[in-house]
Amino acid sequence: MILVTGGTGLVGSHLLLNLLKAGKKVRALHRHSSDLAAVEKIFNYYTSPTEAKRLFQKIEWFEADITNVPQLNIAFENIEFVYHCAALVSFDPADDKKLRKINIEGTANILNLCVAFKVRKLCYVSSVAALGKSLNNKEITEDAIWNPEDDHSDYAISKYGAEIEAWRGTQEGIPTVIVKPGIIIGPGFWNEGTGQIFYKIDKGMNYHFPKIAGFVGVKDLVTLMQELMEAEIKNEAYILVSENLSFKTFFDLTAAELDKPKPKKALKKWMVWLGWLFQKIGGFFGAKREITRNTVNTLFQHSKYSSKKIKETLDFEFTPMKNVINETARYYKKDKG
Repeated sequence: MILVTGGTGLVGSHLLLNLLKAGKKVRALHRHSSDLAAVEKIFNYYTSPTEAKRLFQKIEWFEADITNVPQLNIAFENIEFVYHCAALVSFDPADDKKLRKINIEGTANILNLCVAFKVRKLCYVSSVAALGKSLNNKEITEDAIWNPEDDHSDYAISKYGAEIEAWRGTQEGIPTVIVKPGIIIGPGFWNEGTGQIFYKIDKGMNYHFPKIAGFVGVKDLVTLMQELMEAEIKNEAYILVSENLSFKTFFDLTAAELDKPKPKKALKKWMVWLGWLFQKIGGFFGAKREITRNTVNTLFQHSKYSSKKIKETLDFEFTPMKNVINETARYYKKDKG
């Protein structure tokens, strides 16, 4: 049996569909507050309502938190393969401790139980955020060295710490593949993560910014995860990026697919600093902070990534991001009516 953590998220829900279509027996973890209906909604994008319901009902749901070891002990019974997708994504400094607990301690718990239950293989979903910086504007590869002296976000630090736990598991006998996706684009979660971009452009986004980053479609991501798990590959890490695009280009492509005006105003660094100041003041009164010093700096830095290793390993061709945006926008318009 296969265990999937983070089964109700963007990656987890698409992965569950892939696995179930392949006839796999799956147990998926969810928290008490999780919206299981969101998973069936994802299934409905890609198949008929009848088939979506049939596949959804095959999932063995298990309520557990990855920081709760007693719950996880029960969840791991009869498990042979693990896809660890669960993580907290936040850039609010107030979430520092929570990021470390969920992303690092939670991953350590998963690895410890993989060892205890003699799991046959693990796939851990990390992030390009856990990679080192680019040198001389060259594309970043899996060999980029993490420099602890660099200005990293708390999220990046937590994902790097989680990777250390994953590599520790390889030393304790757990064959592991680590995937490092770029910014993941896909449908179904319009009020969180990258889904908010489609919502904000639909409602009228005025500003763009020049940062170049790596993007990948969620369907490519989960397909590669499954292929890596089923291949005779172990103890390797792979960057999964379809294309390096500027956010201006990404916003323009999204606006075109949604039949909305393209953001015309260029965001200036002083504007972001001003936003940082207002949020910092608001933070003293309990307001959520999404802009940090790190955010201000990285918004104007380019990060280009190389997917050469995964392309050569699995002879894989990524879906062009224009096609990914087109499909995602189509589902957005369908959902919003």
